Amino acid sequence: MNPIASAPAGAAQAQASPSQTLSRGIRALEIMAAAQSPLTIAELADAMGVHRSVAYRILRTLEDHSLLVRDDAGRVQPGPGLAVLARGVSRNLQTAALPELTQLANTLGMTAFVTVWDHQDCITLVTVEPRHSGATVAQHPGTRHPINAGAPGIAIQSALTEAEWNQLGTGIAYRPEAAEARKAGYSSSHDEVIAGVSSLAAPVRIPGGRPAALAVVYIRSAHDPATVGMALAESAARIERQLA
Repeated sequence: MNPIASAPAGAAQAQASPSQTLSRGIRALEIMAAAQSPLTIAELADAMGVHRSVAYRILRTLEDHSLLVRDDAGRVQPGPGLAVLARGVSRNLQTAALPELTQLANTLGMTAFVTVWDHQDCITLVTVEPRHSGATVAQHPGTRHPINAGAPGIAIQSALTEAEWNQLGTGIAYRPEAAEARKAGYSSSHDEVIAGVSSLAAPVRIPGGRPAALAVVYIRSAHDPATVGMALAESAARIERQLA
């Protein structure tokens, strides 16, 4: 065998290995972020589709950075290092949105939150629950749902015209409700993401970036949906002015 010809293959493998390890580490974080409870190393390895020894090596690296931690029983759960990283995600948007979210949540008695667009999903970035309210719908940061389902996704689409959306080549159809929301200034949905739950949302246009959505979620409310929708649109406009 020609040693010169075989060198590039070995080099390619050497280059691919760190990339594969990084990909697996990220996958481990995604799995743990979605898990409802701590996982054993065996469960984590099974979810990742790798041998337990591989999962253990990845876990040790992530532990070194406090991204994952193990409890007294050895089960794996997200670590405090993730919170440090999360603070830097859309920092300006979080800072501008937090006062508006707090005002909306406490005035309306609903959970208020901001979602951002990630590939084909909406991801909850930051959320505020009302201080004085009985039963409210929880919306945890990191919650993910398809962008073509629910008021937040419709609101994000409504920040663009149908032609602009199609030019992005997302492969996701532009919902007719987005065109209606574009005119009204807000979107609404019921039973789309969680059975029995309603949501209202307004688009937040990010200078130089993809649009986000300001939303509330509730089961029942005495408030007129149109009034809530306009309140969201006004809050979204104030956030946009701070980001400009």
